[in-house]
Amino acid sequence: MRTVTGPTDHVVVVGAGLAGLSAALHLLGSGRQVTLLERDPRPGGRVSSAHSEYTVDTGATVLTRPDLLDEAFAAVGESAVDHLRLHRLDPAYRAHFADGSTIAVHTDGPAMEEEIREVAGPAEARGYRGLRQWLTELYTVQRDEFIGANFDSPLDLLGPNLARLVALGGFGRLEPKVRRYLRDERLRRLFTFQSLYAGLDPARAIGAYGVIAYMDTVGGVYHPEGGVGRVAEAMAAAVTRAGGTVRLATPVAWLERIGGTVRAVRTAAGERIPCDTVVLATDLEAAYRLLGARPRRPVPPRYSPSAVVLHGSSHTVWPDLDHHTIFFGAAWRRTFAEITSRGSLMSDPSLLVTRPTATDPGMAPDGRQVISVLAPAPNLDRGAVDWRRIGPAYRAELVATLENRGLKGFAGDFTVDEVVTPLDWAERGMAAGTPFSLAHTVAQTGPFRPRNLVRGMDNVVLAGCGTTPGVGIPPVLISGRLAAARVTGR
Repeated sequence: MRTVTGPTDHVVVVGAGLAGLSAALHLLGSGRQVTLLERDPRPGGRVSSAHSEYTVDTGATVLTRPDLLDEAFAAVGESAVDHLRLHRLDPAYRAHFADGSTIAVHTDGPAMEEEIREVAGPAEARGYRGLRQWLTELYTVQRDEFIGANFDSPLDLLGPNLARLVALGGFGRLEPKVRRYLRDERLRRLFTFQSLYAGLDPARAIGAYGVIAYMDTVGGVYHPEGGVGRVAEAMAAAVTRAGGTVRLATPVAWLERIGGTVRAVRTAAGERIPCDTVVLATDLEAAYRLLGARPRRPVPPRYSPSAVVLHGSSHTVWPDLDHHTIFFGAAWRRTFAEITSRGSLMSDPSLLVTRPTATDPGMAPDGRQVISVLAPAPNLDRGAVDWRRIGPAYRAELVATLENRGLKGFAGDFTVDEVVTPLDWAERGMAAGTPFSLAHTVAQTGPFRPRNLVRGMDNVVLAGCGTTPGVGIPPVLISGRLAAARVTGR
């Protein structure tokens, strides 16, 4: 494994998202001095919470693989359970379909078998048993050598597990593979929609991305008490306790370098912070701007679809809303084509509604419910939507859609406090106006994803969702560990 060259005693980490926080903890555990700089007034980046009358998670809300948090805290001799109270959600999701049916997604195998038996019959329950086994094998094969490893070359893929992945159908299409186990279209949606997290239409995603469905539907979905932003806050506090320096509201303006070696980081206030090594845990485009260069790639980057998110609250408790509830539209395939290929809004939206107060009522005053509505949308590269003009009308359309799908009185009682569109994501520095970064196409996956060592730079490492291994809370936590390994060689 290649590592940075030269001394590595003092590392400056730019960006206190989960990738930067993970890198900082692993570096501190290896004896490095760490200074962590974050432009925002709170840590978390894409995984943070806003606190006002109530607490709202402004980014990711689906937390899986808490063992990676244990790993990061353990690097500095601590335990995640001492600082975070995690609730395992059951069901992980509840799905409502256009035909009026409902399916709860349990991560416990027997409970999910029974749910499927009741809604789709014994044959589908048997098929689920086979699918669960396949997803588990897929995850086991990929966990360490594909998802959790640094790559210096595509040749690093070669080995027994590559043959196992091929045999499991990891390089075929995900949807046809799932169809071998499940004939019910509703069930197939439940085990393939997760590929949208990776920026892919389920019909086009390769089978290897069944690992996302594994993490959601087998591994378990969790909620940190106090909101997902509590994860970043707890990690930042652990960095400080371990002797690191965390400086919030400190944007970085440029890197002082001689040739391929960064000598210091310059803040927007003009301060010079000398360093031996730099970890850029920022949006990929922001990292390249700081470096003043980008690696050559044979094809231009392709970004994932974006999302419109409504944050608000209500007084009403709708029985149809669990912690995570998916409202599937009827036109499943067409809507993916609309947002990924045509660059238009979904004509028949499928929506994710999150109500964290279902699990954690302390996130709002008594009698209030915190609700966020997420609608996939084209990114700014793909679609020419005038969001300043369309945004208010689309908000009303999404609220009306949920009212028509069974949430009676939703339009009248749901108070929308914030509408986030792709334009807002872009104003926050996210390329193409998407919080989901580069799509996991074959050309942007594994060793073909932008690497965390930048060609021509001696002491700079990248971390975050734009580099290895990819998008989502588990991958960015791994990304921080992999970035630290490029510094320490461990």
